[in-house]
Amino acid sequence: MKLKLLLASMSAALLTACGGINVSTYADEQPELDLPSFFNGEMDAWGIFQKRNGELVRRFHVEIFAHWEGPDRGVLDEYFTYADGEKQRRVWTLVRQPDGSWHGTADDVVGHAVGHVAGNALHWKYTLQLPVDGKVYNVQFDDWMWLMDENTMMNRSTMSKFGFRLGEVSLFFKKRDAQASGGDRPASAVPAQGS
Repeated sequence: MKLKLLLASMSAALLTACGGINVSTYADEQPELDLPSFFNGEMDAWGIFQKRNGELVRRFHVEIFAHWEGPDRGVLDEYFTYADGEKQRRVWTLVRQPDGSWHGTADDVVGHAVGHVAGNALHWKYTLQLPVDGKVYNVQFDDWMWLMDENTMMNRSTMSKFGFRLGEVSLFFKKRDAQASGGDRPASAVPAQGS
């Protein structure tokens, strides 16, 4: 009997996790998010990673250099610096699909991310290859972004494996003032995998 209750509880938890909120919930929210407009030029992001119990385990800063090759294909070149001194680079390529959704690829993303925009929100789902203690794990990301104003975006991602929540990543993006930005990529950044 206890086993049946445990299995029922786990099934309910998994179904709840899979159901979630549809991005269309935010269709009327302003300001309206346009990916090519926001993710263009230079910006900074500051973030944290928390375990599922809420413990803060990592802090980081990201420098982002974004440009577009036409209205439907963009490149986000991201340079991460963690509080412990580790450096990392990820280069995203974003491509708008005929149905209006977005596909995103990067060297450490399995397959491609799938994103949908409505109102001020962007919802991404993807699998990331996450290195931990010399091993690489495929971890699922449920990634939400909300445009706060023309220069600021909030981001919250839930990380899970086999349907169980591992932790959360929270960050905010801030576009740089065009006159104040130097335009130089960090020389110390680690090259992206395969580049």
